Amino acid sequence: MITVSDLAIQFGKRILFQDVNMKFMPGNCYGIIGANGAGKSTFIKMLSGELQSTRGNVSFGPGERLSVLQQNHSEFNDYTVLTTVLMGHTKLWAVMKEKDALYSKTDFSENDGHRASELEEQFAEMDGWNAESDAANLLSGLGIKEDVHDKLMGDLSGKEKVKVLLAQALFGKPDNLLLDEPTNDLDLETVNWLESYLANFDNTVLVVSHDRHFLDSICTHIVDIDFNRVQQFPGNYTFWYESSQLALRQQLTQNKKAEDRKKELQEFIARFSANASKSKQTTSRKKMIEKLNIEEIKPSTRKYPGIIFTPEREPGNNILEVKGLTKSLNGNLLFKNLSFTMQKDDKIVFLSRDTRAMTALFEILKGHDTADAGTFEWGQTILKAYLPLEYEELFQSEMTLMDWLAQYSTDTHEAYLRGFLGKMLFAGEEIFKKTNVLSGGEKVRCMISRMMTRNANVMLLDTPTNHLDLESIQAFNNTLIKFKGNILMSSHDHEFIQTVCNRIIEIGPKGAIDKLMDYDDYISDDKLKEQRAKLYL
Repeated sequence: MITVSDLAIQFGKRILFQDVNMKFMPGNCYGIIGANGAGKSTFIKMLSGELQSTRGNVSFGPGERLSVLQQNHSEFNDYTVLTTVLMGHTKLWAVMKEKDALYSKTDFSENDGHRASELEEQFAEMDGWNAESDAANLLSGLGIKEDVHDKLMGDLSGKEKVKVLLAQALFGKPDNLLLDEPTNDLDLETVNWLESYLANFDNTVLVVSHDRHFLDSICTHIVDIDFNRVQQFPGNYTFWYESSQLALRQQLTQNKKAEDRKKELQEFIARFSANASKSKQTTSRKKMIEKLNIEEIKPSTRKYPGIIFTPEREPGNNILEVKGLTKSLNGNLLFKNLSFTMQKDDKIVFLSRDTRAMTALFEILKGHDTADAGTFEWGQTILKAYLPLEYEELFQSEMTLMDWLAQYSTDTHEAYLRGFLGKMLFAGEEIFKKTNVLSGGEKVRCMISRMMTRNANVMLLDTPTNHLDLESIQAFNNTLIKFKGNILMSSHDHEFIQTVCNRIIEIGPKGAIDKLMDYDDYISDDKLKEQRAKLYL
């Protein structure tokens, strides 16, 4: 349990939030949300003690252990993978080190014997004899194979380090667990494993994430940082989002009677309670939602970008024909003899265990790279818009946002360009900001502005939610669901895939699987799981 009393944080004259009083209870998972800069990571750091609050205090239950997902990926470079995970249980690790030091002494005394006995008792109480096997099981669940467990962390890839540090945070089932963006750089299968693990975790979890499906799967509560306040609501992210949108619509309808508004909200709560998430936490979440005070539901102050794709013309019957495409990179075969025909209304997601395969395919289809073998042909009516995985080189100059966007538009009038930038929340003088000082999220919003000027009828999107906040992801998602053209995309966002795509093509060195079905059905089909594994053998 974590108790927060009168907590406040202020930087200079800027107050992030104040008067925070709440408890985080065992058995619950709290998703922390808020606009960029609202203070989500700051709140986590205050709870962990990494950052000192301006006022107030944070306390834990007697004898409870806190574990935090480490953000410094190089901190454990000189330790082996297994040792790094064991170090996550600081009390157990301290006992193990002291035991080893005692037993290695050449002048082992009677006092040493007494101390060793005490340590052995503590070691047994903390289930120390199973520590290494438990750590190994966690690593395996996260996709770190056994032959990697004795390697140094410094020899691992960035994505492997992320998984090891996540195993470190989970190790020993801490009483209180703080996770800041735990799904970053994780593949979809590992995210699914983590969802299942946390949905069945009996202690207290607080998590910051931009992954809506992840938040929906694991959260019993949402902690919203808004209005310079921190507020707690029962339910998952979708419940919070839809109730907030409903409250906003009601706020805009001034002539609606108070009793009508209350009835509408009550009907919404009842409907949502009946369709609560499938996880183990469903029953408790349903009860909490039903008890929610109608007056507690308020519209959010968040701004959602206006992402609008308007195709210049409808795509014809001939969209894309791919025959026998093969591509290798640095001697590694990414995909072989890939063939498919894109049909009208197809919205395709490409999957692969090697993310380089999807990027290579998009670069080939856009004409930025060549295949080792095979051909492809776009239809005569097709106009494409592309969001690549890498676009940093486009933002190296000191151009203003206005001049940057003008490069890609046939209409360079300020009012026209300002409209597209304004839709992406670049208002007023912000359009004269230099491109080389933009944040990751701002760069993606610029890229989306560029796409909107194209009036394309086919979208190529390589991991489009990278660097975006929840508001931008939600707006992007809603637009693609309604988009009247065709889509080819890759993504790590479960909700994005499930709600946008109607066709799945998984590619690997041993072939491809092409299915007209939604994502949830695809990943849960046991026969397909066997076929998918064979793509990479």
